[in-house]
Amino acid sequence: MAEWIARCNCGAVELLATGKPIVSAACYCSDCQNAGRDLEQLPGAPKLVGGDGGTPMVLFRKDRIGVVGGETLLREYRLNASTPTRRLVASCCNTPIAVDFTRGFWLAVYAERFGASAPPLEMRTMVKQRPAGVTLPSDVPNYESFSGKFMFRLASSWARMGFGSPALPSYPSIDPR
Repeated sequence: MAEWIARCNCGAVELLATGKPIVSAACYCSDCQNAGRDLEQLPGAPKLVGGDGGTPMVLFRKDRIGVVGGETLLREYRLNASTPTRRLVASCCNTPIAVDFTRGFWLAVYAERFGASAPPLEMRTMVKQRPAGVTLPSDVPNYESFSGKFMFRLASSWARMGFGSPALPSYPSIDPR
């Protein structure tokens, strides 16, 4: 079974994922753009949102990914108090690591965290929310919203998990604003 290691910039936080990813996609939704810009304001934080407004991520089932180093360094950031979506950030170097939709069964790891071993981009989603004037290449499919293919992959993965949804631990909050 394939193994994937995601690391923060300084290497203190590591995630280990096993098996085939659900999908490798760049998200252009306004929440990813806004949260990315917020997190980029942390001291020493890497750039998260691409110049085209997209944020490349690799989705894995939560039962196939875990923190294997530096878990006490993780912090969470939410755009607002009521959102079920949180971004996990390594506090050691302010590197955004992943996006957790807490009601879901998957964890979206920022593709850059895998370095050169990141799976290739398969699609772009929510491109209708990209910044004005951005023209996207046609190297992979560009979907206006979440495509049927994207949703099928999520549903298929969930079914293989027996429709379970493991929860990840809570972490202290940060507010880069």
